[in-house]
Amino acid sequence: MTDAPVHGTWEPTAAARWEDAFLSGNGHQGTLVFGDPNDDRVIVTQHALVRPNGGEEARPPELAAELHQLQDRLLAGDTTAAETFTDGRPLQWVQPFHPAFQVRLRRPPGDAHGYRRSVDFTTGETTAECADWSSRVFVSRADDVIVQEVTTGGPRLDIALDHRLPGAPDGLGVGQGALLTPEGALLSLRARYPNSDRAYTGATLVVVTGGTSTLVPPGLRVEGAASVLLLTRVHRHTGELDVIEEGRALRGLLPEGEQPYETLLARHLPLHRTAYERVTLDLDGDPAERALPGSELLKRTRSAALLERLFASGRYHLLSSSGLLPPRLTGLWTGDWNTAWSGAFTNDANLNLQTASAVAAALPEVTEAYAALVHRQLPHWRENARAVFGARGVVAPAHTDGESGHAYHFSREYPLHLWTAGADWLLKPLVDHDETRGERDPGTGAVLAEIARFYEDFLTRIDDEGHLIVVPSYSPENRPANASWGTLNAAMDLSAARHALRTAADYHPEHAERWRALADKLPPHRVNDKGALAEWAWPGLEDTYDHRHLSHLYGVWPLDEINPYDTPDLARAAHRALELRGAENDSAHGHLHHALVAARLRDGDRVAHALGQVLDGDFFHASLMSAHYPKRDVYNADAAHTLPAVLIEALVQSTPDRLVLLPALPEAYPKGELRGIRTRFGAEIDLSWTPEGATVVIRPTRTLRVELRTSTGARPLDLVAGEDHALSPGTW
Repeated sequence: MTDAPVHGTWEPTAAARWEDAFLSGNGHQGTLVFGDPNDDRVIVTQHALVRPNGGEEARPPELAAELHQLQDRLLAGDTTAAETFTDGRPLQWVQPFHPAFQVRLRRPPGDAHGYRRSVDFTTGETTAECADWSSRVFVSRADDVIVQEVTTGGPRLDIALDHRLPGAPDGLGVGQGALLTPEGALLSLRARYPNSDRAYTGATLVVVTGGTSTLVPPGLRVEGAASVLLLTRVHRHTGELDVIEEGRALRGLLPEGEQPYETLLARHLPLHRTAYERVTLDLDGDPAERALPGSELLKRTRSAALLERLFASGRYHLLSSSGLLPPRLTGLWTGDWNTAWSGAFTNDANLNLQTASAVAAALPEVTEAYAALVHRQLPHWRENARAVFGARGVVAPAHTDGESGHAYHFSREYPLHLWTAGADWLLKPLVDHDETRGERDPGTGAVLAEIARFYEDFLTRIDDEGHLIVVPSYSPENRPANASWGTLNAAMDLSAARHALRTAADYHPEHAERWRALADKLPPHRVNDKGALAEWAWPGLEDTYDHRHLSHLYGVWPLDEINPYDTPDLARAAHRALELRGAENDSAHGHLHHALVAARLRDGDRVAHALGQVLDGDFFHASLMSAHYPKRDVYNADAAHTLPAVLIEALVQSTPDRLVLLPALPEAYPKGELRGIRTRFGAEIDLSWTPEGATVVIRPTRTLRVELRTSTGARPLDLVAGEDHALSPGTW
């Protein structure tokens, strides 16, 4: 291998747009750093900042009394019956995510010679420097604080907190304060949402080394200083926040003596660096290309060095945006109050795609944040099941702002309240996590039991062949070519019900017989007249192929229900469905979802094509955060966070009893090394490959036999806990 990939990126100019600002975060708070030496801006975000818009009071529709009639109509052939299964409300979006404010640092124009800004993925630091000025910023995972150190390199530095960001509402009630205290200068900004008792407050403690500090309300002027340290936190709250006490808390983080920045960084690194460095990918990139700034490297769309950097930045951004919550549609970042799709968690595709690498890529921090979101919202999921379906158990919403888990976001074209597969889809990563660590979490088991109870109450209709019918049924966010959106036996619903019932049975042996019997009564998938896995198993419903979602292939990815080894006929039908699928509006999540399914079906050419659609489509900003559409249209984390999962799935796949090596390696990357991957049978994998063959080292934590699958076939592999197992070329 050549020199190891650089775990960071850089640019020769400051960011002109917030989308190009370099990112840092600790899963609670985030920063977007422009790095302008004369007028620097650090936009501050916080995961809990959502603007009240009525969604905070919204509840699921009370429709259970009408369910039986709806089912009768759908079963009688009324293809539009579900369009009236509503309480008549208009579409209500969830509370939109928004930025807090920006920390602005202005100085008289200085010498910008030798300018460079960079972000170090291993530390989480964003750095900008030139001849007479430098700035370093990171967000501490240890102390939950934004830390910035500036060397002024000039006679004056003006510091202020500024709420004026694009889309900020006119009625936002803003109050600012500036105090000189024994702990340092304390700047504060309190913003109260229009027509609401909810507010948020940011506090920045400014500690100056040398020079003088003068209040210039609402900011601070620093003159002749050698360096300036800023500590910032944001809180969302009702009522008032004691800013003076917050300033004392910030001052309490600082050590006695010199080098406070280095001390705070040293506390942060064991939490951030340890997580980031668990997994690495080397594709034998050209050292000259590895040295390029990100904006230049992005132009070389077939460069191995580009994929190396996007893999590294994807894991960095995923880790940095996960903590209090998992990543939103925009991760943890936005510079605009008018965030597309409310900057929400879109549960029917995007959230699981973004976090798809977390288990295999050894980021339990992401999985824990994901689990926290699920468990906090369970009371609302229960209310959804009761209100809409008159059932016990839980039904997950398709959208959430991170606060409410109520299913209230729906319309005629998007009857998302009919989506019953969501709870299983959202539990699948937690089941994978349990398999990887070899221990079943009681909390995951409890939710699976609630999903099973929902299906016991909901699955009551039976067809002429004795199979259960999922009615109403919904395949996000598509509709049959000859029917309306709400219909019968969507493939995703069948896969979800089967998986949930059987997995719940594994966690709860005392109910296993009953739940497995219910799963066995579900109908099989249907293959249509084109030889493709049908999106709806109900006879007569015709497929709509040009769509960004691939919900019907849930059985292929992330489930193991359909695969080339155990169900080859269904795998061929699924592959045919993938061949027929269009890209609709070229959403990044659609292309990469396509790639994940293709990898499971061992189609490396299709993986490469889907990756190429994203790499050629100009989806990435200079920050290496991505966009939803080509030509960097609509800031969105789907591509950035999902791409590492695609590369892992192309190289290593696992189940509790199977290891698949190099199932879908694109030909463009004939040499490489992937280290630190976790498997669902409890082993760590290091894989390297060249045109002459591949070597793998397996470090199991459990003693068991697994099936090894490669391009040459299958064979059993006996593993012993604690004993490394190495396979070299010629021994596969």
